[in-house]
Amino acid sequence: MSRADSGSDDQQQSASPVVVVAPDSFKGSLTAVEAAQAMREGVLRVWPQARVLCFPMADGGEGMIDALISCGGTRKQMLARDARGVEREVLCGELPNGVVAVESAQIVGITDALNVSIAVGERTTLGLGDVLRKAMDGGARRITVGLGGSCTNDGGAGLLVALGVRLLDDEGNQLPPTPEGLARLARVDASGLDARLQQVDLQVLCDVDSPLTGKTGATAVFGPQKGVTAEQEPIYDARLAYFADCLERELQRSARDLPGSGAAGGLGFALRMLGATLRPGAEVIADGIGLEDAIAGADLVLTGEGASDGQTVRGKTPYVVSTRARRHGVPTVLLSGYVAPDSLRKLGEHFTACLSCVPGPVDLAWAMGHAAQSVANTAEQIVRLVAVRGSSPRTANYQA
Repeated sequence: MSRADSGSDDQQQSASPVVVVAPDSFKGSLTAVEAAQAMREGVLRVWPQARVLCFPMADGGEGMIDALISCGGTRKQMLARDARGVEREVLCGELPNGVVAVESAQIVGITDALNVSIAVGERTTLGLGDVLRKAMDGGARRITVGLGGSCTNDGGAGLLVALGVRLLDDEGNQLPPTPEGLARLARVDASGLDARLQQVDLQVLCDVDSPLTGKTGATAVFGPQKGVTAEQEPIYDARLAYFADCLERELQRSARDLPGSGAAGGLGFALRMLGATLRPGAEVIADGIGLEDAIAGADLVLTGEGASDGQTVRGKTPYVVSTRARRHGVPTVLLSGYVAPDSLRKLGEHFTACLSCVPGPVDLAWAMGHAAQSVANTAEQIVRLVAVRGSSPRTANYQA
């Protein structure tokens, strides 16, 4: 998507409002690219002369690859096992600086109907290990892994097994790397772990600061949305704790209590145990695509996500966008599918305004099916308000 969409000469551009649109995906309904396009459409209905700079964003989950390659790079298809253990084609990205970008949501994503067609206790992260191994086969020495939007809760056991680790029961039999398989775990054998990992720079992007286990861990916080029942929660959490005991003893390092180890059902833990560095996803992507430079010259910023609440200001994409805009005094409007009423005060500390794009009492199917239209319509109304003279110091001279 083009960064600038209107204004063909310097004189026209200098007289035109500049709007940066930098949304995350609206999970299950719009990709970040589609959300940015819808916002752009709404802006241009009011300001057809505007320069609309589109920066699809992500925080490590769904849409990370698209965001990273928006400034250069190529998409690549690769065969890997999904959460069911069935081999399928998945999307990866190859960046100009030699980095291979891998997105867990592309492999074990929670919005994939096939992935969630089996019980959470049978789901595995083998496919992510498949992709890392094949990337190394292709010569990759720098790999960025995005965590978020996963349907798994195996502590990254599948990832490790695909890279040569063995999960063994009391009799030395290999176990399936799933939450149910971990029930019979006696020990972990890492003697066959792929040695090439020692020469790979692994960077992990995520927006979660949970540890692996406990009241704020992977199972307690994120398990319910993946299908973990109240009865299963303490059982699966205990299995992850024992898996961590075995793996940490085998590898002679510890990571379970570090922030982010609970990301993506414990994939953060497994990747940390492989020596990965965890970084805040939205910050890394914003830096990589040059978002702040564009915002510095903008009159208005629009951002958004599927649902916004108190968690938004804990490092999610819209918060990162607003933080950079506030450095330059640029008004930033949050436009999301849902804005939690009890979080408006907290959100209002970081955004000029916070609006839901849902036009009224509608069912979920309608809201998701008309998401692009609703986003475009709301963006249009935002710009109509901003276009009123004096409504903003950065846009006061622009009229609809």
